[in-house]
Amino acid sequence: MSRLFRDVGGGPVCPGGSVVCIGAFDGLHLGHRALVRHAAARAKDFDAEPVALSFEPLPREFFGAGDPPPRLMLPRAKVEGLRAVGARTIGLLRFDAAMAAMDAADFVRQVLVRRLRAREVWVGPGFRFGHRRGGDLGLLQRMGAELGFGAGEIDPLLHQGERVSSTAIRAALAAGDFAHAARLLGRPYAISGRVVRGRQLGRTLGYPTANLRFGGKVPALRGIYATRVHGVGDAPWPSVSSFGTRPTVDGVEPLLEAHLFDFAGDLYGRRIEVEFVARLRDEEKFADLPALVAQMDRDAEQARRMLALHPEPALDDAGHSTHTARR
Repeated sequence: MSRLFRDVGGGPVCPGGSVVCIGAFDGLHLGHRALVRHAAARAKDFDAEPVALSFEPLPREFFGAGDPPPRLMLPRAKVEGLRAVGARTIGLLRFDAAMAAMDAADFVRQVLVRRLRAREVWVGPGFRFGHRRGGDLGLLQRMGAELGFGAGEIDPLLHQGERVSSTAIRAALAAGDFAHAARLLGRPYAISGRVVRGRQLGRTLGYPTANLRFGGKVPALRGIYATRVHGVGDAPWPSVSSFGTRPTVDGVEPLLEAHLFDFAGDLYGRRIEVEFVARLRDEEKFADLPALVAQMDRDAEQARRMLALHPEPALDDAGHSTHTARR
């Protein structure tokens, strides 16, 4: 049974001891998963609790509130992914002004020692933490020697000579290179969420959509895409999706709208996952609704062709595609 906690304060979360890994874990790519799995394996050696520790919002979102960086993954998907790779306890610590001002040594004492009873702490290359990024692996090791825990850093994970990183994945998505993003992630890039009601304009235009909000975060991609929707049928459902602010109808909040080809049914309230396969074009504003519908017709036709050319990949844990098609 897994546990989730959000606060620095409070009693021990892992009174029997833990092995902790710390990171942003945005996207939960191959490098992140290697870190979590290493900590989980070490926790078995200690008969301790495997813990993944992160922050929400991410520190770079807190400090860049006026111009927040793009996010690959929403918090719920991150928690589900961390559980899937072996974290039994997950900390999504609230990153606010108090957290930003916390000295790195205080973070070690209050969170790692008092709350988590850490036996070991593992981080990725170049990890920094605490007020003004004053903490690093060296501080963890020095304080660990005094307070009774070990600390280590895993090696960078390389894929065909390139370091696997969230930055590289964002760049691949921005360029529409979903195959490269999938190799770094170890799976196709997808966004999951619960279908919400929109303005239902798509239905009146002949293109009903399943709509997902992005939780007030800035998405890492924007435009019109050939997609597959998971969670609707036995196999991924072919679709065409728009992700943006819908300028023709004066939208504001980024919304992911997926039109499932030849689908009849009510998806409101259902959790689905939209997998991105190919980029079709940028989002644009049209003079009127008939012009928008004409472009939607072209988008749907192009998306069907692109999906036929891109069979659904099955990726192993190293990001290698086995090119298995299920639909």
